[in-house]
Amino acid sequence: MLIRLADDDPRPLHEQVASAIRRAIAAGEAPPGSRVPPARELADALGLNPNTVLRALRRLRDEGLLEFRRGRGIRVAARPERADLVQRVRALVADAERAGVTRAELLALIEGV
Repeated sequence: MLIRLADDDPRPLHEQVASAIRRAIAAGEAPPGSRVPPARELADALGLNPNTVLRALRRLRDEGLLEFRRGRGIRVAARPERADLVQRVRALVADAERAGVTRAELLALIEGV
């Protein structure tokens, strides 16, 4: 899995790393079950702090895209469609916050659909 970060991307580094890994999964470069390099290896390759990379990996784990297994490493867990859905939900939440809609109001709107 080849990960590159853009110098002109204004997003925090952990978000850039997470997006790059999401793209690799969606493109089939990292199919379900494939091993993801450890945070320290990725950090060294990208010239980043390991904690930054670990934050990105944890976010992807929380999204259901990665599985952390003690003694077995990190593996790709889910289909790319889930990643796309999670990204769209995050965008919806951000749009709602900009519009002054609370999360509770947003949940009520979703439940009403």
